[in-house]
Amino acid sequence: MTDEQSATQDVVELILDDHRTMEGLFREMRSVEADRGGALRSFAELLIAHGEAEEIKVYPALKRYKNIDNEEVEHGEEEHAEGNEALLALLEVAEIGSDEWDKKLEKLVEAVTHHTDEEERTILNSARENVTDDRRAELAAAFTAERARLLGAGCGDIETVRKVVKSGTEPYRIP
Repeated sequence: MTDEQSATQDVVELILDDHRTMEGLFREMRSVEADRGGALRSFAELLIAHGEAEEIKVYPALKRYKNIDNEEVEHGEEEHAEGNEALLALLEVAEIGSDEWDKKLEKLVEAVTHHTDEEERTILNSARENVTDDRRAELAAAFTAERARLLGAGCGDIETVRKVVKSGTEPYRIP
């Protein structure tokens, strides 16, 4: 987590910061000059910690607001599952930089980029309009704590990702 992230008191801004970090990690995973394996490990940890923290701490709270579309939130959970499946497929590729790697990376980028675009236009904008600053700060603290716990638990290892994928749209409670 960056110093800026630890200082923010808005869950929407924290989520957006993670989205931008994911975009940067995608660029690294594409580059033959970068540590693509390291970028994938960092991405796996961030994607799992981010998605699980949203589903455990943020999405349930947002579903309680009458002006936030629960179908959009549930669709976000489905898209997390799709991104996790694409992540697992990439983690299972034996050779970084191979044709198979490139194809699986493209699928992962498509799944995650589609989700972040929709989430930013629907769920996050609804949160901006309907959730008070104080409540967004409370959700930021809960999201940050859960995300940090998951990162500390090594949530991006392939076996944990397999368990998360197997759980589908239900959050996998990573010990």
